[in-house]
Amino acid sequence: MTALPAIPLPPTIRSRTVEGINGLAMHVLEAGFETSGRPCLLLLHGFPELAFSWRKVMPALAEAGYHVIAPDQRGYGRTTGWDADYDGDLASFRLTNLVRDALGLVAAFGYRHVDAVIGHDFGSSVAAWCALIRPDVFRSVVLMSAPFGGPPSLPFNTLDSPARPAVADPIHRDLAALPRPRKHYQWYYSTREANADMHRAPQGVHDFLRAYYHHKSADWKANKPYRLNSWSAGEIAKLPTYYVMDLDKDMAATVAKEMPAAAEIAANQWLPDRELAFYSAEYGRTGFQGGLQWYRCGTSGAFVPELQIWSGRTIDVPSAFISGKQDWGTYQRPGVYEAMQSKACTAMIGCHLVDGAGHWVQQEQPAEVNRLLLAFLKEAKRGGQSI
Repeated sequence: MTALPAIPLPPTIRSRTVEGINGLAMHVLEAGFETSGRPCLLLLHGFPELAFSWRKVMPALAEAGYHVIAPDQRGYGRTTGWDADYDGDLASFRLTNLVRDALGLVAAFGYRHVDAVIGHDFGSSVAAWCALIRPDVFRSVVLMSAPFGGPPSLPFNTLDSPARPAVADPIHRDLAALPRPRKHYQWYYSTREANADMHRAPQGVHDFLRAYYHHKSADWKANKPYRLNSWSAGEIAKLPTYYVMDLDKDMAATVAKEMPAAAEIAANQWLPDRELAFYSAEYGRTGFQGGLQWYRCGTSGAFVPELQIWSGRTIDVPSAFISGKQDWGTYQRPGVYEAMQSKACTAMIGCHLVDGAGHWVQQEQPAEVNRLLLAFLKEAKRGGQSI
């Protein structure tokens, strides 16, 4: 770890490694560490990002009086102790173990609870499960760019009408049979080839990530999301190709078609090349398999029975949702955005779609995200929660 280059951080954020976290040596970014006794916030990144994705949010939260902790999660960055082998221990990447990682990190810092857990992209799923499983520890939750529809249901009232056996989802066959054959990115991410496709992308990791981030941002002007009617091939094929890919293309080829021009890159203020260079150096060093294991846990279905333990449970702590208005992630699973607000979260304070942001909302529009987060934290306290 000492041989790795310094991270290009604001002076109010420091980098450190915390040993003994559920088998990990967890790399953490930390702000608001100068004084003791501060309430704590835990920030959880998604794919393909790092704790570094919170660099524009952490100083504002620390200035407001919080101790802010953002780890490189299991499978990512400078956190070590996880298995990068495709054939390795997939179970260590399941959601309940990621919650255990978060719980262990909070405890290592000496906190019995945090005021909020805030998650973006796949980190939103981890944050949701943190709040669902341990509301005593995670006293409020903000979900960003990936809505949460609730835990999977158990078969119910099957005494006289036994539940039908599970059948393979026809969506993949139907997508492949479209006039323009397609495939879903999460199942592509679950293939053995996906890591090498991106890690050894013909354009290099740096340009691959530049195109990927651009394609899913508000800078890509075709990102004009809307609600889809159903989980069916004809409907989800309306999603951009970074979600529903052409059948014969890998992700590197998919996003290469949308590589921004040199002038656009030079004008980019939310992710200038000097900051992207940190992402590309880290992923160039580690590859992508650690993050891809998370997707494999989901697409395999192997861990659904464990999650069914919480069937029928809701998130009852104060919650909010923040996403970019130009982010298709809000609607990629038809009905989940609505289910989050009507069923899964019983104390939702706000649901915000930020204009001028795509999927990378806390990087694209940090000032507005900071304003919304601070307003949420204030409102959550006012709501009678002991946080």
